[in-house]
Amino acid sequence: MNQYLGIFAVILASLLWGTTGTAATFAPSLSPLFIGSFAMGIGGILQCGFAIPNINQELTSIRSHYRYLILGALAVAVYPLAFYSSMRLSGVTIGTVVSIGSAPILSAMIEYISRDFQVTKQWVIGALLGIIGMTMLAFSENASTTIEYNYVGLGILLGLIAGFTYALYSWSARQLMLKGIDSKAAMGATFGCGGLLLIPVMLITGTTFFAAWNNIAVGCYMALIPMFLGYLCYGYGLSKISASLATTISLLEPAVATILAILIVGEDLSLIGLGGILLIFICLVMVISSSLNKKSI
Repeated sequence: MNQYLGIFAVILASLLWGTTGTAATFAPSLSPLFIGSFAMGIGGILQCGFAIPNINQELTSIRSHYRYLILGALAVAVYPLAFYSSMRLSGVTIGTVVSIGSAPILSAMIEYISRDFQVTKQWVIGALLGIIGMTMLAFSENASTTIEYNYVGLGILLGLIAGFTYALYSWSARQLMLKGIDSKAAMGATFGCGGLLLIPVMLITGTTFFAAWNNIAVGCYMALIPMFLGYLCYGYGLSKISASLATTISLLEPAVATILAILIVGEDLSLIGLGGILLIFICLVMVISSSLNKKSI
């Protein structure tokens, strides 16, 4: 039952994260770097504040495992900067595919190296279907809207860094929980420290934040709902399931983002994109069932 609750919590987090792209369209004057650092930074600090009683109770344990905290906090700080920079340099399509698509594989590699993960055939097939589906979804955009970018290689590299840091902070927080630390304390401490590291980026890139009410509304929504509430759900899920399963389930995020873009922003979806969404849902069924019924590869 705990595993099912963890899976549901990560699905809910992915649904909330999927709203960020549509929300950002209502504040076009904001820098992508500011949106990422503000949402992750303020959301992380709020999460830390919410978890202060839990952190105080677990302070001795957190100090004894400070390496995981430092590693996770650095990953939290680097992730939004690498992710949004990747999209700026190589385009939203390639940046999203590389960043989110690489996370499940990189997470499995981290867990495999640390002997926390047992590979199954079903998980491998499901993860590959999910990554193919997300690629189809991303490249289903109308070719007339595609912009030629001159730094695609650097953008791809930053996308891989984003995928790695996403996998890394998930793994680090999960390790703290496996050491017996409360999930709220582990996530609050990790994201609070990461949020503090992002404050200088917010100050440098947020010069237009107060220029319009829609900027403030979008920023507050991103920090409070997808990041604060979303990561509360994600943290609870990580306390029940592996980081590799959690990052694979998060492939649901781009599917949700596309559906919202169609319903709210008015974008179109091709048959390729529809097929991509279908593959992502098949991926979710396969990796979830694989985690509940493991068979060695």
